Amino acid sequence: NNSQPKKKHTTSHSTMTASRLSTAAIICLQLLTSLTSAFVPSSQISGAQQLTTTISKTHFTHSTSKNPLFSSASSDNDTPDFSNVGFLILAGGTGSRMKANMPKQFLTLRSSPVLHYSLDLFLEKLPAHCAEMGVSPPAMVVLVMDPKYQPEYQPIVDKYEGKLAFANPGKERQGSVENGLKKLVETTGNGDGSGGCDFVAVHDSARPLVTIPEICHVVSDAKEYGAAVLGVPCKATIKESEDGTLVARTIP
Repeated sequence: NNSQPKKKHTTSHSTMTASRLSTAAIICLQLLTSLTSAFVPSSQISGAQQLTTTISKTHFTHSTSKNPLFSSASSDNDTPDFSNVGFLILAGGTGSRMKANMPKQFLTLRSSPVLHYSLDLFLEKLPAHCAEMGVSPPAMVVLVMDPKYQPEYQPIVDKYEGKLAFANPGKERQGSVENGLKKLVETTGNGDGSGGCDFVAVHDSARPLVTIPEICHVVSDAKEYGAAVLGVPCKATIKESEDGTLVARTIP
């Protein structure tokens, strides 16, 4: 028998999924920027979920105009046209692994719900960047969210009418993506069952630290190669084991 035993690699890294591409990334907590006024928490949004307190820009020590990671201009001015790109923001998870009293996308991070950083990025900061660069903004953003939370976020959907729509989550992540894609076709379609977006970016709302340059780069790569996934270097130590018990070596 010349078959070789299968090797096991164990590692810890960010989970990233894509329909055509993904814009999910986690970098460093210190890189969070202040939210625009549209996504400052209010009593209406915090309400039952206890998403409390008003955010103050003094809480943030990084200037968006001086920090290259959050500058409105990409580092190499590689800003694609987003007119045929739709975004799915996945916010339908239950956060069962975290064992918190609410899904992690609604937990407070620096005085704002984690989800608000993604909404602010794709509905405010990215369109503003596109306007500055003279290109079209994203065609549509679909927010995949449990129906029981949708009433709390209906005012935001109303504010961005024609640019933001709800979709219900599925039983698993792939079902949530499928529902989001169907809503994207419905809202951007040409009436013949085809969608108006050639590319779809899928973003996990529990990962709030993706940057505009990263979004521009991954969309540009997807347009060039057909698909792209955004990732960050693994920081964990990775061990290799042939039997799942004894460590054979450390992966460099």
